[in-house]
Amino acid sequence: MATHRRSGRSESRRTRGGRDGRVPVQSIAIGLAAVGATLAVGVAGALHVTGSGQDPEMSATAARSQSPPATSPPTDPSAAGSAARAARGVPDPKEEGAVGEMAVGAIPGVGDLMMSRIPAATRQVIVVTGADASATVNRVVRWQRAAADAPWTAVGAEIAGRNGANGWTHAHVEGDRSSPVGVFSLTAAGGRHPDPGTALPYEFRPSFYQAGSHAGDPMAEAFNYVVAIDYNRLPGHPPSDPTRPLGAGAGGDIWLHVDHNTPTRGCISLPQASMEAVLHWLTPSSQPMIIMGDRASIEATAG
Repeated sequence: MATHRRSGRSESRRTRGGRDGRVPVQSIAIGLAAVGATLAVGVAGALHVTGSGQDPEMSATAARSQSPPATSPPTDPSAAGSAARAARGVPDPKEEGAVGEMAVGAIPGVGDLMMSRIPAATRQVIVVTGADASATVNRVVRWQRAAADAPWTAVGAEIAGRNGANGWTHAHVEGDRSSPVGVFSLTAAGGRHPDPGTALPYEFRPSFYQAGSHAGDPMAEAFNYVVAIDYNRLPGHPPSDPTRPLGAGAGGDIWLHVDHNTPTRGCISLPQASMEAVLHWLTPSSQPMIIMGDRASIEATAG
């Protein structure tokens, strides 16, 4: 949630692209709704985003826009429903297998509803699983594969994480202190600390990533490192970009960030060493995604 945002702040920032200096054009199946000419939406909601290898001035311009770009309302009610589901990362059983070329093979413990939203080009997935809808702690496992038809293999040890103080929700709204259930892309990172060596575009902006109210407050370390989860945001833009394609009421600033020993306002938190490992592992060319939610939602099948 956006408690770290400061209204009216004007400041410089340093945004670095990936190791090749830019973010490649990606087909992102989940993450947000169509927003005017910014995104081209395929027949089943696949979003084609022209990468964010923008210069810092362009990023600053986007950050100053406090309201999402004007949109043209869909004329087809079913299309509107599909766009809203895509923006929230909610799989649509009627669209299963229809969003481009889908992944072959399942990640152990993940049902076909969630797996149907993983693009075939994706090589890295983070799975965050809570025991039930009210859980505030979770299991985090990194998965990778060598090719679309290769099996998924776990990377490293399971990580203990935290999520929203009110558990999980399929209808996240601003201030509900719940984490949104769904499948989202991971396209940008940032933090209060300098780039630790990630291939993701990284926004080093200490004055923005502030938290905590007193010396020794664990919250002060929360935004040392963040990875933006592409829920209700523009993929590839810096985590500080306030644009909300679904509007402010749907919430935003859902991030992976450093744990602060308490449940979050909707983000997923990990120990700092684990955050550093995640940042070192993620690569834009692998089109990384995150699957997150309670166990029943993670394991759900279309039948």
